[in-house]
Amino acid sequence: MSTIRHIHMFVAVLAIALALAAAEPVNAQVPQSWRSAFPETDFSRHAVPFDEIMSGGVPKDGIPSIDEPEFAPVAERRDWLADREPVIGLEINGDARAYPLRVLTWHEIVNDTVGGVPVAVTYCPLCNTAIVFEAKLDGRRLTFGTTGKLRHSDLVMYDRQTGTWWQQFTGRGIVGEHTGEKLEFVPARLESWGAFVERHPDARVLIPTDPNARPYGKNPYAGYDSARSPFLYRGPMPEKLPAMARVVVIGEDAWALELLRETGRIETDTHVLTWSPGQASALDARRIAEGRDVGTVTVQKKTPDGLQDAVYDVTFAFVHKAFHPDGSLHVGDEGGGD
Repeated sequence: MSTIRHIHMFVAVLAIALALAAAEPVNAQVPQSWRSAFPETDFSRHAVPFDEIMSGGVPKDGIPSIDEPEFAPVAERRDWLADREPVIGLEINGDARAYPLRVLTWHEIVNDTVGGVPVAVTYCPLCNTAIVFEAKLDGRRLTFGTTGKLRHSDLVMYDRQTGTWWQQFTGRGIVGEHTGEKLEFVPARLESWGAFVERHPDARVLIPTDPNARPYGKNPYAGYDSARSPFLYRGPMPEKLPAMARVVVIGEDAWALELLRETGRIETDTHVLTWSPGQASALDARRIAEGRDVGTVTVQKKTPDGLQDAVYDVTFAFVHKAFHPDGSLHVGDEGGGD
């Protein structure tokens, strides 16, 4: 089946969700369906207009988080993944773990404790955003689930302790008790399985609790990152790059992935960005391992003790434009802003 046909099928399925979202009167008041699904959420507190939040086509927890993750030694699962398959590589206090996108694509959130630190490992396929948060606020452990909602095409999470809704890309509370507060980002790498194994041969890798629960390894978004425009998005579009072009985001600034690919290395006053080949796109081919090579980006910050892994994200240009409309987008010309 062609890539175009895959995209058309996916659009047809999501059209139902769009119709339902359009039917909900979110401008004037909170839809009753929201109140019924989230009775613990304080909808009187919100930082964004309700009409920016739309249905993703699934109910609350319709995409189930992983709350009791299981792991296996890398050495035992070396051949389970192709070397070029993408994983989120995380190391805290000497505890290193890999979270394959073949699993996260179907679950989006893993509630875990790594190196004694509670974390939420998250991935939003529609934005290609792989982000890790410290799952604690004001000394309280938080666990997260999926609301079934999107804002700017990005995952809206909720915490089960207070019912607050959180924007995955920014880590900010947008509805509920913790509106306006921000989760702490944890440095992690979106890298190839081969690169992770080389760095951490004694680490562990997340494995499905039930290998038959989902078609792990298959990509339900085949052809998505070659589309002309994003799904379930109605915000501003970037001017300097196509909406679906990949960019490397650090804070409010972004660099075109193609620019980094061409140069191999970009150095700023505070960070060093590098690119190397060998990582498959998780959003291209029907099987993730067969996706086209988009390479692995590493971002490190300059410190008095040398280079250290930094918080960054490899996402799409439209995402950077939506959440950082006044940020700088570097594409290799003299201009900085978009």
